[in-house]
Amino acid sequence: MKNNILFFAIILLSLNCYAQVTYEKGYFINNANQKIHCLIKNVDWRNNPTAFEYKLSENDTSQIANIKTVKEFGVTHFSKYVRRTVNIDRSSVDINELSKKRAPIFYEEELFLKVLIEGKASLLQYIDKRLTRYFYESDTHAIEQLVFKEYKTKENKIASNNEYRQQLYTQLNCDDISMSNLKSLKYEKKALIKFFTIYNNCNNTTFVNFDQKTAFNTFNLNIRPGFNSSSLGIENNVTTSRNRNYDTELTFRFGLECEFILGFNKNKWAVIIEPTYQYYKAADKAVTNLINTDVDYSSIELPIGVRHYLFLNDNSKVFINGLFNYDVVLNDSVRNFDAASSLNFAMGVGYNFNKRYGVEFRYHTSRDVLNDYLSWSSDYKTISVIFGYTLF
Repeated sequence: MKNNILFFAIILLSLNCYAQVTYEKGYFINNANQKIHCLIKNVDWRNNPTAFEYKLSENDTSQIANIKTVKEFGVTHFSKYVRRTVNIDRSSVDINELSKKRAPIFYEEELFLKVLIEGKASLLQYIDKRLTRYFYESDTHAIEQLVFKEYKTKENKIASNNEYRQQLYTQLNCDDISMSNLKSLKYEKKALIKFFTIYNNCNNTTFVNFDQKTAFNTFNLNIRPGFNSSSLGIENNVTTSRNRNYDTELTFRFGLECEFILGFNKNKWAVIIEPTYQYYKAADKAVTNLINTDVDYSSIELPIGVRHYLFLNDNSKVFINGLFNYDVVLNDSVRNFDAASSLNFAMGVGYNFNKRYGVEFRYHTSRDVLNDYLSWSSDYKTISVIFGYTLF
């Protein structure tokens, strides 16, 4: 199975290299305060970048700009980053490595901060792997980190420094905001955006919410009928005379897929769960006595895995799946044995058109449906052609 997973990973990386690279309209401001309109390679950064690729025109060669030469850059109607020199606390968020000090430990750094709200009071975000920090600035207050820190007490319990609530109450107070509201304010993007929206509205000032991107579905429900081409081989570890290879059979399968789109890297990644009914029936032609050695095997498969999209254009995209598949047996007549639930791996390549119709070719690694028997082993193999229709 390790070799199959490695093979799938190589295919994924190879196809990703040939995926369409999208350069979108944007700009950057250099150290001389020149605003340069260009096309920026928009990868929807999960972690705050220190550099980016751009082209001055569609046919131009790509160039690299970095934090040393750029004060600000943005992708039109999508995102904006500004260079700031800030004091940032990088205390660990790992429970096993939490600091024993309540106060933040600041270090001065030059960073590209992502602008979430820009107005009389602005909210900015910095992400570096598991570390997330929020900053604020206003027309009367220089940029400052909103302080939130988990730490361990002397009793080895986890406590929180929620100084950010006092900061906001002191610096961004207005009639629509009370301390009681702030007591329940979480150190999370959605909650902080809501707070800064209330504050800017309270002051009757215009502001921009850069987090309001083009709407997309975060959940899709897909019908997934198709066909399986399956075969089964059974071996006895004591005598080869009892081994059997059953014919390859073409059977129907039906699945219902739940797809959860992950909100980063331009929605190219998703988690999928696809409960699927499948069956396999085959006769043992080598046996003529009254002993039943036929196979009648059906199950509910529970594939869980990830999907990566490679966008070709606005209406077409290729996708690649990697799945761990747990099999729950329904009918277990396999040569008079009780078939057992088992785990295997599956990989697939497919095509989606118009966000509605899809087709996938899927390869399943071998599955042992007799793993409860020490003297017997089996080799159940399947290749699937799956059709998809998105309900919503």
